[in-house]
Amino acid sequence: MKTLFLAITTLLLSTQLAFADVVGRWKTIDDETGQAKSIVEVYEKGGKYYGRVVDLLMKPDDTVCEACPGAKKGQKIVGMDIITGMVKKGDIYEGGQILDPVKGKVYDCRMWEEGGNLMVRGYLGFFYRTQTWYPVK
Repeated sequence: MKTLFLAITTLLLSTQLAFADVVGRWKTIDDETGQAKSIVEVYEKGGKYYGRVVDLLMKPDDTVCEACPGAKKGQKIVGMDIITGMVKKGDIYEGGQILDPVKGKVYDCRMWEEGGNLMVRGYLGFFYRTQTWYPVK
């Protein structure tokens, strides 16, 4: 009985740790100014991972996305999913997209945890940009 309890506890903890890699709140940093830009909450839904803006740090929270494509144009950035459809493959999350609400461009996306930080790469073909996002305590 003790062995069964230990096995179940270990399984539950390892499952929680697998989801703890990227799930949570992350502070984004502006590439050009080096200032904290926003807080993005990464969450899992139906086996895929998404990132929603929960706070803007350099602009008012009622700022709308004028440059966004399609149905997101004119919507408030806070509450908007900017990362969509990511799938975990080993230690990397990929297969989804990331939206840059400032430029209104959508890029393929790849994410991974490195040293307690979240590395987020948006790319078009061979061209890419990688940002380091920091955990919000």
